[in-house]
Amino acid sequence: MGKECDGKMRIGIYGGSFNPPHLGHMAAARAAIDSLNLDRLVLVPNSQPPHKQLPPGSPTPQQRMAMTALTADQLGPKAEVWDVELRREGKSYTVDTLEQAVERWPEDELWLLMGSDMFLSLEDWHLPQRIMELAGICAFARTREDMDRCHTHCATLTQRYNARVQVIEIPDLREVSSTQIRSQLPQGEGMQHLSQQVYGYILRERLYHTHANLAQLSVEELRCVSNSMVKAKRLAHIKGTEEEAVQLARRWGADVDQMSRAGILHDCTKYFPLEQHLAICDRYGFPLDEMERRSEKLLHSKSGAALAEHVFGQVQAVVQAISYHTTGRANMTLEEMILYMADYIEPNRAFEGVEEMRELAYRDLKAAMLMGVEMSMEDMRERNQPIHCNTLEAYNWLKET
Repeated sequence: MGKECDGKMRIGIYGGSFNPPHLGHMAAARAAIDSLNLDRLVLVPNSQPPHKQLPPGSPTPQQRMAMTALTADQLGPKAEVWDVELRREGKSYTVDTLEQAVERWPEDELWLLMGSDMFLSLEDWHLPQRIMELAGICAFARTREDMDRCHTHCATLTQRYNARVQVIEIPDLREVSSTQIRSQLPQGEGMQHLSQQVYGYILRERLYHTHANLAQLSVEELRCVSNSMVKAKRLAHIKGTEEEAVQLARRWGADVDQMSRAGILHDCTKYFPLEQHLAICDRYGFPLDEMERRSEKLLHSKSGAALAEHVFGQVQAVVQAISYHTTGRANMTLEEMILYMADYIEPNRAFEGVEEMRELAYRDLKAAMLMGVEMSMEDMRERNQPIHCNTLEAYNWLKET
């Protein structure tokens, strides 16, 4: 029932190595949110025993945390990641995590989520009775046989421990383990079991012996890497901008592959903090004026262009298109105008006048550009914001041509 009349929240605690988190984890998490009507889902990456030697290429705890955070972001606003076990020294038990969860959410109803194999061995865990006192138990079952075994065990746990138990059948749950994925990734396989964002993070960090050359990525690989750098809520806009840029490239005779890559990367640094934008631009020698140095909105186009050139090895047409997709400038190239317009009119945009601008962009690109620049300038004036000199120069150039 979710948040009940007494004000309690239902909170799911889903622990795992998440090494890496895969689509099976996401399917189970979504099923738990729906079936238990959870108000919050907390993903808890397990700690690694200090005596255990990890193989080369294994992610650090911080990298597993980052991959799990990407997964939580994709699951939506109800999901979050909690590093309680990664910060715990010495042996780490589930019961300890639940004790801390009760301290954190003392008035709420906790549910511990797990796969069927773990559920059937629950009585062998450290302090199983205390676990079942602290939280309800929710087991994921893939098959009818799993369901039957889990239901039988439910009756046992209820009788012995007065446990709150629920079994969720997920017939389309992928039968894949993180171990299998780790063995497949060095051979260029296994990515079908991962979200784009997690796979992109693995490539970006060169985990599990992937050893990707970031300057020579395919379009699909570049899309994954770029998507791993932004929040999930931005992905629809990025996808729309890429697709619009490709269509405009076909209409106006630009290089389709280049415009696809420009669309993919144009917002890759959108969520970076100001200091990181500045550090990237300074490192790669991208000049900035005073107005740009104070504005993250302006800076993301410059830092994104810097990474496009110096990390992702893109050609200058792509780099310059990204660099000026926010402000425009005088004497814009075809590629620069296409990305500027694609960002403006992609299918998710819904402002007044967008349909007229879309039609115009395929009939008279410069006229559409002028319309877009004028709209941007008017918006800045209404919000009492300064207009960048490049935008003013773009306006004057478009008016004259």
